[in-house]
Amino acid sequence: MQQYNHRQPLDPNSVFLPETPSQTAGPYVHIGLALNVAGLPEREHEIANVMAGADAEGQRIHLHGLVLDGNDLPVEDVLIETWQADAQGRYVTEFSFDNAFNSFGRAAPGMGVDRAGGWSFATVKPGRVGHPDGSEMAPHINLMVFARGINIHLHTRVYFEDEAEANQACPFLNRVPAERRPTLIATRSEDSQAGEPVYEFVIRLQGQDETVFFDF
Repeated sequence: MQQYNHRQPLDPNSVFLPETPSQTAGPYVHIGLALNVAGLPEREHEIANVMAGADAEGQRIHLHGLVLDGNDLPVEDVLIETWQADAQGRYVTEFSFDNAFNSFGRAAPGMGVDRAGGWSFATVKPGRVGHPDGSEMAPHINLMVFARGINIHLHTRVYFEDEAEANQACPFLNRVPAERRPTLIATRSEDSQAGEPVYEFVIRLQGQDETVFFDF
């Protein structure tokens, strides 16, 4: 569908000009941000999907995810960035490869997960973070989604099914209609990696059970 500038031209003899085309975020997002997925040589240090080192405080967990399009097919050129608190509910604002834990991570399909379109993070279960109203939010992980066809990256959150009491009291999660909240809950899998819990989270971009996205 062609779109036109709705404003009146300054020159009455001029014509309306078509809107400048927008540019999507993909498929080139991997070229500079996930070099190994793009088949390019990696740099000495890469921000990747391992956020918690061996000395990180707290319960180590694995978050396994999948992004599905409106036809329920995996989006294989997706890039996920995450931002979360540590086990004490504090954000690490200075990223360093020497940190035992970093609040920021980046993942793409092909980084440690074999299934089509699958991505993962090795991290710690976050602690509860304060809300502006003085209460505490339930443990959660913030995600940003980049992919071909998405003009502006999408924001969503991951909550945990085994934090039901905290979820029920969370002032942020309670702003989401009750019937939509399940789209933000990661399920705890019976599988484990090295004895560490695995949580499964599916992001649906469109259609039935579309994931809730936030305008942060």
